[in-house]
Amino acid sequence: MEKLQELQIVMDALMSEYSARVPDVTKIVDAMISEGMISKATDIQNDHIAFRTLGVPNLGINSLEKIFLHYGYTKREHLNFESKKLDAYWYAPPAPQFPRIFISELRVHELSEKAQEILKSYTHEVKNDPVDDLNLNDPKAVGAFLQTGLWRLPTIEDYKALLAESEYASWVIYNRYYLNHYTISLHHLPEGYNTCEQFNAFLESIGIKLNDSGGKIKTSPDGLLSQSSTVAQVIEAPFANGQTLPIAGSYVEFAERRVLPEFADIERKDLKREHFRDGFEAGNADKIFESTFTSQIKK
Repeated sequence: MEKLQELQIVMDALMSEYSARVPDVTKIVDAMISEGMISKATDIQNDHIAFRTLGVPNLGINSLEKIFLHYGYTKREHLNFESKKLDAYWYAPPAPQFPRIFISELRVHELSEKAQEILKSYTHEVKNDPVDDLNLNDPKAVGAFLQTGLWRLPTIEDYKALLAESEYASWVIYNRYYLNHYTISLHHLPEGYNTCEQFNAFLESIGIKLNDSGGKIKTSPDGLLSQSSTVAQVIEAPFANGQTLPIAGSYVEFAERRVLPEFADIERKDLKREHFRDGFEAGNADKIFESTFTSQIKK
């Protein structure tokens, strides 16, 4: 099977599970169809998908990226999130029909001793890099791996202790490699909906709650990348000992990439991905991370 076909199988598996866990996805897509923006879900261009990881032996960016490098992705710029103790890289796709990938990693060694002990009590169960044991030429196995837990179900006590120090840590210890978000590309939508401002108005008209950390629209200093996002869906999550707790799941992001100045004269109908602002902006992403934070969920 051709690599791009295999990659499509992995992406389909990710999106299937993600859509089932995030009802906002179906709600938004159905409303977009009703509004005449698109005729079917696959008309949406997915700007990027994102994963969260832990910086500990056998896990983290160095492990997870092997999957996507195998399928032809190219590693690009590093981003640093000082206050959240995170590193991240983004990856350019092997073909324009696939999304960019954004993988972040928690600098576990910068947390308190207590938080490190809790995290490592789970991650120590991973004795070697699990991606090394994966047949990367079997896209169904890869898709299944990305939905599978690598350590035991956490206790509510451990989850809450992590939540108090790093909401990112608590999200990962429960949600593992579940897709953190996918991103609707706004600049390819019809006039009237193809900016963050216009699309946010549409979202709020159908009852979608938006992340307002740093403002509902986060824009890069060069003015060429604007992003917004929903607040994460709350899921009733089963924990160890048969207990349950409502926690943050995943969310939906929206990205408006503007045409680079050197391509300003190209007609809209002739614009391709390479004509738009590429990459990511740490200042935007820093606030988007908070879509899963208690401060947003409880508003």
